[in-house]
Amino acid sequence: MNPSFFIRNIPIYGDLILSPMAGFSDVPYRLVCREFGMAMSYTEVVSMDGILWKNKKTFNLLDFRLVERPVTFQILGNDEDKIVEACRIIEQLGPDIIDINMGCSVSDIAGKGAGAGLLKNPSKIGRIFNKLSNILRVPVTGKIRLGWDDKSRNYQEVARILEDNGASLIAVHGRTRSQFFFGKANWDAIAEVKQSVKIPVIGNGDVKCVADIERIKRHTGCDGVMIGRAAIGHPWIFQYKDRNHVAYKDKIDLIRRHLSLMQAYYGKEIGVILFRKHVTKYIMGMPRATELRPFLVKCNSSDEIIDHISSYAERIQKHEAA
Repeated sequence: MNPSFFIRNIPIYGDLILSPMAGFSDVPYRLVCREFGMAMSYTEVVSMDGILWKNKKTFNLLDFRLVERPVTFQILGNDEDKIVEACRIIEQLGPDIIDINMGCSVSDIAGKGAGAGLLKNPSKIGRIFNKLSNILRVPVTGKIRLGWDDKSRNYQEVARILEDNGASLIAVHGRTRSQFFFGKANWDAIAEVKQSVKIPVIGNGDVKCVADIERIKRHTGCDGVMIGRAAIGHPWIFQYKDRNHVAYKDKIDLIRRHLSLMQAYYGKEIGVILFRKHVTKYIMGMPRATELRPFLVKCNSSDEIIDHISSYAERIQKHEAA
């Protein structure tokens, strides 16, 4: 099998990637997605300050397993010297790649000049990447939006600055910061970035089903596709399979296994609590799922979750057979 693309000298086999999402892109779910064909792993984003302050919870977010490689650590910050120092620290933990988040739209982050807030200052982006590409041994990549708002769509300028200052890949979310996750993602803009740089470009935004994967690749020419919300509770998308093509038994089997991974990683009680948000996503699109959801979010044991899911599936199958 030939690599789909390279991040500097790192071959990437496959072209579908799980977006780094707080609370979802943890070790257990990344392991599930890798098993289903995800091309590489991105950790949940960590803050520059959390690293410099040696915050234990922040460092825990950078945990990974060898089978996940290549692994990308994603970090955000608003101070060029501090983010460089933080990257030097996390590089020692063994990532294959370090990614600078310039897409986070959360007000407390972007409003302080980090995440998408960096897009307001392209020259600072250039200085950060110039320093990182000269100091770090691992490739440095960036995830961007189209700009701060409709009046400042500077994605092409930022893309060229990234490439000129040593970035090895650019992931583009086809919305501005002011759009957050509303409105339609602009795939034309992603295509423009792809045409304006020579490094790999990852397309992101409005990929909700298998047909969307093919459409965004065809429309933009992107080297890979980053999938966020549509992949939560649906790792089958990395096998090019839509939700309605997954058998109930397969969903229940994976719910059991994912829950087991969560409990092994976080402990029995915390694992169940953290799994609640996942299990409600697994049942999305299934008949009468809204009736089951209120029970699942209150479950305190793995037995409760499995009992609710199993009895629900039996009722649905009997109803469909009638």
